[in-house]
Amino acid sequence: MMINHRLNRIFQGIFWVLVYLFLTLLPVLVMFLPPRPPGREFIREFSVALGFVGLAMMALQFALTARFKTIKAPYGADVVYHFHRQISILAFVLILVHPILLFIPQIHPVSILNIFSPDTPWRARFAVTSLLALSGLIVMALWRKPLKIEYTRWRIWHGMLATAAVAFAMLHVLGVNWYINEPWKRLLWAGYSIFFVGLLFYTRVWKPWQLLRTPYRVREVKAERGGSWSLVLEPDGHAGLQFHPGQFAWITAFNSPFKDAEYPFSFSSAPASDGSVRFTIKELGDFTQRIKELKPGDKVYVDGPYGAFSIDRHPDAKEFVFIAGGVGITPMVSMLHTLAQRNDQRPLLLIYGGRDLESLTLIEEIEELKNRLNLRVVYVLEKPPAGWEGETGYITRKVLERWLPPERRKDRTEIFVCGPLPMMNSVEDSLTKMGFFSGDVHSERFDLV
Repeated sequence: MMINHRLNRIFQGIFWVLVYLFLTLLPVLVMFLPPRPPGREFIREFSVALGFVGLAMMALQFALTARFKTIKAPYGADVVYHFHRQISILAFVLILVHPILLFIPQIHPVSILNIFSPDTPWRARFAVTSLLALSGLIVMALWRKPLKIEYTRWRIWHGMLATAAVAFAMLHVLGVNWYINEPWKRLLWAGYSIFFVGLLFYTRVWKPWQLLRTPYRVREVKAERGGSWSLVLEPDGHAGLQFHPGQFAWITAFNSPFKDAEYPFSFSSAPASDGSVRFTIKELGDFTQRIKELKPGDKVYVDGPYGAFSIDRHPDAKEFVFIAGGVGITPMVSMLHTLAQRNDQRPLLLIYGGRDLESLTLIEEIEELKNRLNLRVVYVLEKPPAGWEGETGYITRKVLERWLPPERRKDRTEIFVCGPLPMMNSVEDSLTKMGFFSGDVHSERFDLV
């Protein structure tokens, strides 16, 4: 059954990759179908082909970030977001090369870039404006933290610049009107435009409206170790969402869901019959520092669940290993609570690293869960107290070799890793060198921009 689950996800993943490639290359295929404009140089044709592919990629970016669960299910939301980030850079390069190839053989004069000149045609002004918007988008995405751009403000600008880049690029294509000289070709680009506008409507209007109709109310806000807060929410007038342990959701608090001020957090509870959910959130930024200000009865909006980081995707595993650092413990606790709720007695190992005992969020719950599960817990402390006999320092390969099961058979042991990015990279590298199958190692990364 494990093989069937995995093969099903592989086939789903291949299907969506093929759909993406088809939609990306379709404008180029249509471009070369007759009737074609005569007397066009190869470099001009090549330049246009790059521009079409880049534009199709940019339009499809809205589908990648629209949170369609069917599309993200085979990969996990974090993988799709990282693909979105990398493919945006590729699309930018293709679109940037498009005009450069036209300037090198002087097919067009460089002066055409002056959008304020009365001699510059509107189609060129649209192209330059699109490229400027795309350049700003890429710069802000790659250097948001060095530029000290607050996350919510960045998201607003990101959406505005992306919309402008695609919209002005579409106007440029329509203005040139060279490769869409047939009604059926114009119909293709009309379809892309409708697709683009439809995605905007879905993400900016329909989805926030749905969230507005299904709010949650704060039941409890509780202080935890490690500068974290547990936020317990209950559905207000609806049944609530159904999630798998280990998944995450986007939370909007202190604002309307139309404000585009939402943040991703993992569930730290097991699914509850009354629809209530819990998130345990560490104080790290402007929004997380305000969690403690929420009061019982306050409205909060929850968009989810998302993510493939769950034991439920591996029902036939013989044992589970959880490796967490810092607040990366939250999805692990969700999975442990769920296993206890199900009275699951498969062997479990939790390796939990932190600065000191006081930094280990939810440690009391973990200790209590040891009485209900077949669970071994290993704490790894950077600054252990006097008389500490456990592991010290960081979660290194030596620590992993001391505690992980010796058997390396594929599909037997499923390993979940979550925590600070350097820790996850180090642990995953160690697990690979130790001979664990990469498909049995699962991680989740929220540091998207």
